Amino acid sequence: MSKPPVTEFDKVKVVAENRRARYDYFVEERFEAGIELRGTEVKALRTGEGSIAESYALVEGDEVFLINSSIPEYSHGNRMNHEPRRRRRLLMRAREIAKLQGAITRQGLTVVPLSVYFNSRGRAKVELALARGKKVHDKRETIKERDWKREQGRLMRQRG
Repeated sequence: MSKPPVTEFDKVKVVAENRRARYDYFVEERFEAGIELRGTEVKALRTGEGSIAESYALVEGDEVFLINSSIPEYSHGNRMNHEPRRRRRLLMRAREIAKLQGAITRQGLTVVPLSVYFNSRGRAKVELALARGKKVHDKRETIKERDWKREQGRLMRQRG
């Protein structure tokens, strides 16, 4: 019997977050993936450095890669330091990769990283989302909704 799907992932320390992704895309489904990192990359992430602002995931065959993510060089690294913007392989199950591939080809969805974090076991993970791009009118609707929620909060604080 398989485990039930996880609604929230075990995020102990969030290193990088892609806030723009929730504004630009409708998030359909979320996945958790491990990252194949070099030693100095892990040390740089543990210090809280890293960015996934304009990155995306690419499925090639039976592998998934994180493209355009930035982990700056580790300050105390030696000549064996890592390259900051290299392609990083993501570690996922074959069934999940097949699901991503099918959604990309059939439905035209995009795989976007939402956050990079360390779980309770100390492993670096990436939260990926299958997402559908928003049109301009959808973005306006999101802004209106966000402003209304903010206004509701103000009204509730004034009255209560």
